[in-house]
Amino acid sequence: MQAVGMIAEFNPLHHGHVFALRQARRQSGAAVVVVALAGNYVQRGEPAIVDKWARTQAALAAGADVVVELPTAVANQAAPGFAAGGVGVLAALGVEALAFGTEAAELDYMAAAKQLAALPPATGHFQDFTQTYATQLNRYYQQAAGIDLAAPNLLLGMSYAQANLALGEPLRLLPIARTGVAHDASELVGTFASASQLRERLAQGSSVAELVPVATQTALQARHQTWPDFFPWLKYRLQTADLAALRMIDAMAEGLEYRLTQNIDAAADFSQFLAAIKSKRYTYARLRRLCLAVVLNQTQAAVAAARAQPVIRVLGFTQPGRAYLHTVKKTVAWPLITKASAAMLAPGGCLYWQQRADRLIETLTGQSQNYGRRPIMM
Repeated sequence: MQAVGMIAEFNPLHHGHVFALRQARRQSGAAVVVVALAGNYVQRGEPAIVDKWARTQAALAAGADVVVELPTAVANQAAPGFAAGGVGVLAALGVEALAFGTEAAELDYMAAAKQLAALPPATGHFQDFTQTYATQLNRYYQQAAGIDLAAPNLLLGMSYAQANLALGEPLRLLPIARTGVAHDASELVGTFASASQLRERLAQGSSVAELVPVATQTALQARHQTWPDFFPWLKYRLQTADLAALRMIDAMAEGLEYRLTQNIDAAADFSQFLAAIKSKRYTYARLRRLCLAVVLNQTQAAVAAARAQPVIRVLGFTQPGRAYLHTVKKTVAWPLITKASAAMLAPGGCLYWQQRADRLIETLTGQSQNYGRRPIMM
């Protein structure tokens, strides 16, 4: 039984995602679609608008057969780390192909990844503090290999290819041409809207009923989590943690702990704080990820410990998905977890770091995110 995989956030799931799920199945010819879903926190450095269980339910209704969790330790990372985590989960689960949306579906991503891997080290190309690292890296790739990765999904697709190459190419890549609107677009194309636009409409209290499947409408009835919910915790952490502790936070570098602590007192809200700490050196996404790591006390040691105990946490499945899991359970490369026990969630347990990150979501929603939760069956 062959499976095609997707790495997704579905934040929230919209008509473009439904199209991608259908195309993944059609183009791959696979019997099941496996989704590695970012858990309660997403790659842009913020909480998912609704929890992982609500989004899993929507994913299964939209065409996914198996949904497994992409843990916070890899979900709250820049594109290379996010991609490596997702590719690793799918490869460990025996998935044969990886489908992903991109602005350049015609590109041979694996050939390009090998071309980039053959380049000499880029040491010395990232000393311009008036430009972001991503901008300087893209310029280096353009100059050295003629490859332009400026478009966001093109960059992520290349990150998937590079992660796949690092693992020995266990996955066949299936780039899918994006349809409808661009990533982070503000306009509508028919009933297609970007996830960013949907979140903005929801924040304004506007209806999105015509822009999302019925399953997403149901999922969105759950409590929404946004950065304004987290800002009081961020402010408390930055006002009380000492600088030595803040330096241990994952991705804290180049004296950013000073920049954060010097600007937090005057900030009335998160948007104002982001504007105060923004510079040409750092993207908003990088700063949001760093702030999220501060709130969750996601230290470098915590990320390393979480990655040292990789697991496959099953969040949901259909009947074909259940059959697939039964087929691969004896050969899967990592522990396959369908129910989180108390021992798994305790210090030293394989889900401890995920449980620690999810505590804040439990506080906000009043819903257990791990203990006692079984996969959703559809």
